[in-house]
Amino acid sequence: MKITMIGSGYVGLVSGACFADFGHDVICFDKDKGKIDALLAGRIPIFEPGLDHLVASNVAAGRLSFTTDAAQALADADAVFIAVGTPSRRGDGHADLSYVYAAAAEIASYIKRFTVIVDKSTVPVGTGDEVERIVRESNPDADFAVVSNPEFLREGAAIDDFKRPDRVVIGSDDPRALEVMRQIYRPLALGRSPIIEMSRRGAELTKYAGNAFLATKITFINEIADLCEKVGADVQEVARGIGLDNRIGAKFLHAGPGYGGSCFPKDTLALLKTAQDFDTPQRIVEAVVAVNDQRKRAMGRKVIAACGGEVRGKTIAVLGLTFKPNTDDMRDSPAIAIVQTLQDAGANIRAFDPEGMEQAKKDLPNITYCANAYEAMEGADALAIVTEWDAFRALDLPRVKSLLKAPILVDLRNIYPRDAVEAAGFTYTAVGR
Repeated sequence: MKITMIGSGYVGLVSGACFADFGHDVICFDKDKGKIDALLAGRIPIFEPGLDHLVASNVAAGRLSFTTDAAQALADADAVFIAVGTPSRRGDGHADLSYVYAAAAEIASYIKRFTVIVDKSTVPVGTGDEVERIVRESNPDADFAVVSNPEFLREGAAIDDFKRPDRVVIGSDDPRALEVMRQIYRPLALGRSPIIEMSRRGAELTKYAGNAFLATKITFINEIADLCEKVGADVQEVARGIGLDNRIGAKFLHAGPGYGGSCFPKDTLALLKTAQDFDTPQRIVEAVVAVNDQRKRAMGRKVIAACGGEVRGKTIAVLGLTFKPNTDDMRDSPAIAIVQTLQDAGANIRAFDPEGMEQAKKDLPNITYCANAYEAMEGADALAIVTEWDAFRALDLPRVKSLLKAPILVDLRNIYPRDAVEAAGFTYTAVGR
């Protein structure tokens, strides 16, 4: 199949490279010439484990190419995937669909035969209807169908998620479109990945409902963690105790500083706005959004409390800035609010992140960025672990203690056993333990 990806960001590039690895001919189109020039030169604009090799091998095989020429990208495609950003719109929290609608208008200008237009971007219910209207209005003679095919990729594990998905959701009632989509995803048949066909609006809502539910699990266990601290329980024990119930499951029951990233914050807000438009309040999701926003600053205050309630003039070493490990994504990272809370209280910050420091400089310009974890600790009054990178899981505790002015370790990801840290002479603060 001949596939075009409109948008060569995270979703478009990962999806395009994986489709090419399945054997399809894929063109990734983007209006950002700098991004396309970088890709043509073999430079990957995002950090995702294994993506550089996947892109290079499929470019070498002739199955993956990049262009800024819309006519070249669109004229001969069997399927065109819209994989552009849908950030929260400033001022009201609605998903900004301007890039999606611009892509729809451009597609209409170039398609010459039956083409499946696939919304891969995360979009509110009814967006497919509007995409269809735009294409039909722009090109009344176009032969096309609009399909919803939301992505379910975890940053840091996106390639595996694409090739071995829990499920593939396809929203359409058009027989020709469904057959094209079945052929596109046919390589997944060997692994017996479930392919679920439903209405287009059902597929659009499935994406938002899934992310809102996962955000709810995270927020639920974070509030249970707060209760654990008050009653003398260990949230990790509680999470294991409930997670072994297969109706609940163990995933997303890790207490910490709250969720962030490119999906959960904007998607929960967009779901709330859609619910308001349809006069159907989502009270649980409203509470999740509010609690998560408050929690990030609360984690900054937890670090301050661990330092005796006062950090003015003190230096705090922060390990981890990205919202999760194995990505360079800083969008809505809890680290931003935590660092800003510490700075508001008068603290100086020395930080290290294995991949996210260049991105972090845009949100956190007034901190000291260090070459490694131990450099960040030199002369600091306390150490806070904010993101659970593997590189932070086996720190040399005696060395850490020798570098810090005071042996204070605040573990906001619960990656260390209390007994071992306290035996090494530290004052240890965790979450929900």
